[in-house]
Amino acid sequence: MQFIDLHTHSQASDGTDSPGQLVGNAHAQGLAAVAVTDHDTVSGLDEAEAVARELGLEFVRGCELSTSTELGEMHVLGLWLPRDLAPLQDRLKYLRRKRSERNIRIVEKLQGLGVEIELDEVLHEARGESVGRPHIAAVLVRKGYVKDVSEAFKEYLGYYGRAYLPKEVLQPEEAVSVLSSLGATVCLAHPMLQKLPDGWLEAFIERLLPCGLTAIEAYHSEHSEAASRRCLELARHYGLSVSGGSDYHGTNKPRIRLGKGYGSLRVPYSVLEDLREMRARRGLPC
Repeated sequence: MQFIDLHTHSQASDGTDSPGQLVGNAHAQGLAAVAVTDHDTVSGLDEAEAVARELGLEFVRGCELSTSTELGEMHVLGLWLPRDLAPLQDRLKYLRRKRSERNIRIVEKLQGLGVEIELDEVLHEARGESVGRPHIAAVLVRKGYVKDVSEAFKEYLGYYGRAYLPKEVLQPEEAVSVLSSLGATVCLAHPMLQKLPDGWLEAFIERLLPCGLTAIEAYHSEHSEAASRRCLELARHYGLSVSGGSDYHGTNKPRIRLGKGYGSLRVPYSVLEDLREMRARRGLPC
């Protein structure tokens, strides 16, 4: 059986592999297809696609957008992005500007806590277009303030950390609508990662269906078997397609392996075939 990975992150956002390296690793792992879905940027897609073409690996152009809800962030994946991305680029530019402003303020808070860190160090660590907390965490690890990224988030950067600041993100309807308007398959990412009140997720899906939501990520490194089954039930109930991926970030999430998650994740090629069939029924290119 062939397997795929439709949720990965490269150095263009908060992964550690270059886009080309990520695709090369996917090919070396024997995957039949891979999507690159960086946070708030599409700058790595051309490189990744070119390497995939050389290797004969099926490639899906994607991105991941964070959205704001009353219960915290929910993420949305756009798959099969076209090359003309003007409407999306405007929003991505806005998000990156807000993220940059937040980075400056987080660094200032860290400095106020006695941490010797400069913004230039964070930018050097990132090397990509989308710079965020994982890059700050990497600097904290390198300079010995924490032992690993997990501790950096627990002590400083996570919700209860001493230097935490919320980030400005899109409203869910806006994120779904702009991706849908481009002809992307719009997928609710890892919806079971947080405990939600009864009925909340169903109501959230119903809010987004008119905006163009077409899929749900059932298979994910941090989804239990029960969580995957629940997503499959929701997909059947609402007529959504199903997607899946590891959420690979390279050494920033060292336990998550490309295409395999923590070791047990397997997204069969049939998932990609079903997504392609859905797109064909809607008259969308693959």
